[in-house]
Amino acid sequence: MPPFNLFQRISKAPTNPKAPPKPRQFDVADLYQGPLNVTQQGDAGAQPLDEKLRQAYFWIVNNAIISSHYDIEYNHGPAQSYSVGDSKRPLNLPSAQSYSSFVLLPLLTFATRRKCLFVGGPGRGKTASAILMGVLSGASVKQVKRAMQHGHPQMTIADLLGNPLPADLVNAQNMDDIRIAWRTWLGMRVKIIDEYNRIPPRTQSALLTLMGDNYAEVLNHIYECPESAWYLTANDDQGGGTYEVIEALRDRIDVIVQALAFNPRFLGELLVRIEENLKPEELVPAEIIFTPEEVDRMGEEVRAVVVPEPIRRRLEFFTSQFELLETAGGQFEYMTKDTARLSGFDWGQVIAADSGRDRLKDLGCQTLNGISVRNLMTLLIYAKALAYFRGNGEIDLDDVRQVLPFVLHDKLQPDLDAPFFGLPENAAYRTDRISWLRRLFDLSNADYDRLDLDQRDPVGELAAQFAEGLDGLSERDVLARLNKIERHVNEQIKGRKLYGHLYDDLLKLKYLHQRYTNYLVWVRSQA
Repeated sequence: MPPFNLFQRISKAPTNPKAPPKPRQFDVADLYQGPLNVTQQGDAGAQPLDEKLRQAYFWIVNNAIISSHYDIEYNHGPAQSYSVGDSKRPLNLPSAQSYSSFVLLPLLTFATRRKCLFVGGPGRGKTASAILMGVLSGASVKQVKRAMQHGHPQMTIADLLGNPLPADLVNAQNMDDIRIAWRTWLGMRVKIIDEYNRIPPRTQSALLTLMGDNYAEVLNHIYECPESAWYLTANDDQGGGTYEVIEALRDRIDVIVQALAFNPRFLGELLVRIEENLKPEELVPAEIIFTPEEVDRMGEEVRAVVVPEPIRRRLEFFTSQFELLETAGGQFEYMTKDTARLSGFDWGQVIAADSGRDRLKDLGCQTLNGISVRNLMTLLIYAKALAYFRGNGEIDLDDVRQVLPFVLHDKLQPDLDAPFFGLPENAAYRTDRISWLRRLFDLSNADYDRLDLDQRDPVGELAAQFAEGLDGLSERDVLARLNKIERHVNEQIKGRKLYGHLYDDLLKLKYLHQRYTNYLVWVRSQA
């Protein structure tokens, strides 16, 4: 069989065999959905989009991007693990289908139309992977390459977005008469910025608007862009490049994926490509190319994936570990790391005054900051996308654990002076941020289990009671609930050090107390 046929072949077998879903029971609500709801899932005989996404993954990882790094590991039952070398690092042989982050995370970015940054040395496949994502969107290789923006120190806003027509500049009586020759790449469904850290700061600001708000502006003229997946590349993520990347632009990036070293055991595959003059991006099978309508529908299906309450609670507990800094504020609400950061006060002096907690035990002491709302939303959508990719209707804890390090890679900053990093067994976490973030999540889950929060969550019970609504509550009922909250606050703080999860619980209790207090005022006004 000619080599190009091997590159273009798609397996007919399902990539993730599962029992066919049970027919959905009739619901009277279906009568009100209208005929459009029937076509929402596509033709009955069409391949499900999650299967198409998996076919795309396996074609890329087996034929296009040579990656032997299956670092997103899943297990069904016991798995083999070996301790290797002087450091006794574990080599795991997963017992379930596992994946390469360098291929999977960009593909999930394509499915959710988010923003992915590739980091790694030159020639490791960052740009090639981004081009493949562009081809999956239906564009030709030539279109993708011509639309790719290459960062350079002289790049202007006009280079990035477009120019006003010279004749209009001379003849126009007002700004509205000036037409703009917009760059064609703005209309692409996959946008690629190569070496984005070589772009000057002023042009980065225009790129920030484009990435954050999905429109371009030149001389008060607006170009509305279609929803797109973004891929950016950089040789490193620690400030290398011609210019420092502005903080707001870095924050718009959803996931960071490292291009790991090439394994020379696969040199034979490179040799075939040279001898046969094969370029994988030119051989992408038509069966794995997505239409804009399919990507739209896939996004809706991803968002429909369920987040079970026990998983949400563990994520809440993990997030609550990091923002508290007791010495930073005089008022309870301002006792946060963000307060210290905004003050510009010396971090070392702030930490030196924080002597009340066990700095080795407290996970919050390992970081310089907390987790933002944007980061949490990104984490949830990628966890949903991973569960969807695996053919599941709801996420499990491993889905969160696997995507969390790539979402928080440069968002949750380590405090390398913390006692945790001073332990010899933790020395590798000073440089390997992916492993550190997974370890952080594992430690949080262990603490969650130790506190038995699945079974004992009085704050959650009080919040659930409040969520049932206030209609019909009497003054006596409200006073009883206020008293219950006050008793619980007193129990929580009695003889205990203040840790992040307790801090957030107390703020939640204050919120509930205030809502009931406001309602009590209204009830009394009606008497």
